Parts: sequence; structure tokens; C-alpha cells
Amino acid sequence: MWKKVLRSDETKIELFGHNAKQYVWRKSNTAHHPEHTIPTVKHGGGSIMVWACFSSAGTGKMVKIDGKMDGAKYRTILEENLLEFIFQQDNDPKHKAKSTMEWFTNKHLNPIENLFKGAEYFRKAL
Repeated sequence: MWKKVLRSDETKIELFGHNAKQYVWRKSNTAHHPEHTIPTVKHGGGSIMVWACFSSAGTGKMVKIDGKMDGAKYRTILEENLLEFIFQQDNDPKHKAKSTMEWFTNKHLNPIENLFKGAEYFRKAL
């Protein structure tokens, strides 16, 4: 069973430097020397948001998130990446958004629906 469990999360990847304080050991009066400074990017563009997943079988897709992640974007990611897995997630609000929860209860995700479609197909063929 664990081979079909998938875990995922979103993260922000800093393209230039880090988003936290950094400390360096330096001599007095060398604070502005290039080896003691970190380049920055003005007006944004210094990071990207991604969603990624993995299972015991390995890593899944990494999806770049354009703009702000919300329930609708999250649902699209699920639709495009998770149909063959058992999915486990944390309690982030967008993970519990109404549009996301509707996707999880969609009848097309229920394998028994495929069985019933097959049975109906064969019944019509008789």
C-alpha cells in the first residue's frame, strides 16, 4: 500500500541569495567588500514557487506556480498529477478549499465508477 502513497508540498525557491539573515566573520571596516555582501534583485523576480511530490517509487513532477497559489490552482495541480496515487497532504487552507474538496469527491476519481461503466457497456452489447 505505501508504494501508492504520495506526499507533496509547495515551497519558495530563492534565485538570488537567501531570505534569512546571514552572518559572516570579517575584519573591521570590511563590511562592504564584495566577499561580504549578497547581491539582491530589486522589484521582485528573486524567487519562484513550486509544488513537488514524491512516493516510495521516487519523485513526481515539480510544477512551477505562477502567481499566488489558491484552491483553484491547487485543484488543477491535483487533477494533472495525482490520479494514480493515494494522496496525503498537510492542513494548509488552500488544501481544504471548497473547490479542492469537491475534486476529491468527484465521481470520476472513484474506481468503482469505471467498473460500472464497463458493466453498462457490456450490458448494452448483449
